[in-house]
Amino acid sequence: MTGGPLVLIEPYADRLGGHHQRTLAALAQARPGSLVIPPNGIARDAVTALREAGARLVTAPTTRLATVLLAASRLAAGLSTIGQRVFCSRRWPRRLRRLPHQVTLVARCLTEASVLRTARHLEPRAEAVVILTASEALHGAAALLGGQPHLRFVHEQVTTEDAAVRLLGWLACRGEGRTVAVYPTQAVADQCAAAFPELPGVVRAFAVDDGRRLTDAEREGGRAAFDIPAVEAVVCLMGGWWPYKDVATVDAALTCLTEPLHLVVGPVAESVLRLVYGAADAALVARHASVGKESGLVMDAARLGVPLIVSDHDPHLTARLRGQPWALPFPAGAPDSLADALHAVIRQPPARPGPEAPGLLGMWTATEQADFLARTFASLRTKESRC
Repeated sequence: MTGGPLVLIEPYADRLGGHHQRTLAALAQARPGSLVIPPNGIARDAVTALREAGARLVTAPTTRLATVLLAASRLAAGLSTIGQRVFCSRRWPRRLRRLPHQVTLVARCLTEASVLRTARHLEPRAEAVVILTASEALHGAAALLGGQPHLRFVHEQVTTEDAAVRLLGWLACRGEGRTVAVYPTQAVADQCAAAFPELPGVVRAFAVDDGRRLTDAEREGGRAAFDIPAVEAVVCLMGGWWPYKDVATVDAALTCLTEPLHLVVGPVAESVLRLVYGAADAALVARHASVGKESGLVMDAARLGVPLIVSDHDPHLTARLRGQPWALPFPAGAPDSLADALHAVIRQPPARPGPEAPGLLGMWTATEQADFLARTFASLRTKESRC
């Protein structure tokens, strides 16, 4: 199936690296002429990829109402920043410490509404309008204020709604019928369903398989770039230090090693990321127990063909990886077990994942993902027209 352009909205397009920009570019490439709107700016690497994909990039509101909504959003975000500084001390009551984060939810809703207004103005006949990284709250309010039915990928629920925000959500609850939440994992779906029982939702992996597995030349180039001999072991620990990552367990495990190991760490751009993965014998993913959001790093390992050392933080993920020779699990929060896994890689690097690995983790190609989004959006429009 091939179709027309999509509207792709990515509030985190300004961040360095990550699977947000990669999925954005892959979907734009699958549907040439798609409209891409990054309300908070966009990283230079992402601009290049979108231009190569033939996407139309719009970075500012195009209607008066969209401009007003975005200005209100930025005002709310500024107030939230000030509030977080003022109420950061635990001497304040918990409800006051939470208040700035509630204002952040309102700010994100206003940003989404602004971008949806722009999407409606520029591409009223899009095959799908999708917020690729949506807020975890005020779903109906964003749809009503934005005046645009849309799909919204909800990656996690970090901030729950307090009374005032719940009231706003209740007042705009009819807007929930104008949107469909797309949850990358069942764990996120279950969590959000408990908070928003009337919000339509589906489960679908966010990351897409671009089919660009690492080549032998890239593996040799990666080793050369970091000046690491082919016979020495390398593990990579990619991305920023988010709270759900268990860096303390990694640190403790490293002190237990009795054999030498190269560890490459940090957030990097896509071009450097392939060099790092090319050099690595395995990628390391360590999270705290019960974290159920999709791991872009796990998806990276599967799509690129890199063995994986991964904590058993997510039972659904652990079940999918069980018995795979390229995946070495260890108990979350257990540095001794992680050290054992690292020693195993040092002594004998695991087999690399085959081309079937992305499908095992629920990944689809960009074309398949674009078709799914178009079908889901069409069903939403059909449902809306009957109401």
